[in-house]
Amino acid sequence: MINVLPQVFKGIALFTPGGDLIYGIDPSKKNQWHAHLCHGLQKILNLAESPHFLVPQYTATVERWLDPSTHQLKTIAEIYPAVQQYIPLLQVLFELDPKTEWQIAPWQENYCHRAVIETYKPHFPQLWQRQDLVVRLDPQQSAKLTDEDSKTFEHQIKLANSPQIEGYNLRLFISSAHDRAEKTLSNLHQLLEERLTNPYSLKVIDVAKNPEQAVIHQVLTTPTLIRVSPEPIKRIVGQLDDISRVLKIISS
Repeated sequence: MINVLPQVFKGIALFTPGGDLIYGIDPSKKNQWHAHLCHGLQKILNLAESPHFLVPQYTATVERWLDPSTHQLKTIAEIYPAVQQYIPLLQVLFELDPKTEWQIAPWQENYCHRAVIETYKPHFPQLWQRQDLVVRLDPQQSAKLTDEDSKTFEHQIKLANSPQIEGYNLRLFISSAHDRAEKTLSNLHQLLEERLTNPYSLKVIDVAKNPEQAVIHQVLTTPTLIRVSPEPIKRIVGQLDDISRVLKIISS
């Protein structure tokens, strides 16, 4: 089930080069953000060290507060160029208004040199291997993250990729140029979380930014949901509002 977010909070997301995500939400806005997420990632993926080298180039931050003069909620969202393709996913996880404007943080060559980041790959290969991992780890939880917790996460990762259990590999093609893109992603995310009983992975592809992917997968219109595996490949073209139809096609 999807956790309910507080009305006012600060959130941070940390991605891996492989596309996995760990994020946290803190209503008090007082915790050490990057440290606790790096530590959590170390535990979950069983890394030799905390991957602080991912900061800040693989991060995004969201802050929402109540303006005392207008009594209206205000939001600031910032993301680094290396992970800006994941904005649609973050919109859903942080429950942001579809019209939220994301600020693209300037690339800091002294902190974010690509060649330097690549030197860590032999020592942290897990970070370059996509595990289809999306984990919420709030600051108060990170202090309690034990070895037993990391074993639990490891079990969940293996479970999702286990050949003994039939899981669904899904790809959703949307276009950020369309107003309904965020709503489509939000609805589908909720549907899969609440109604799908088998493990699944969902990769979101924005055809406006990745037109070559639309050509490769023969996607002519958005949204299009493709079940890549298990075979045979299934696809749903157009609106995904018919819940029973979507579930039937995915699971058949």
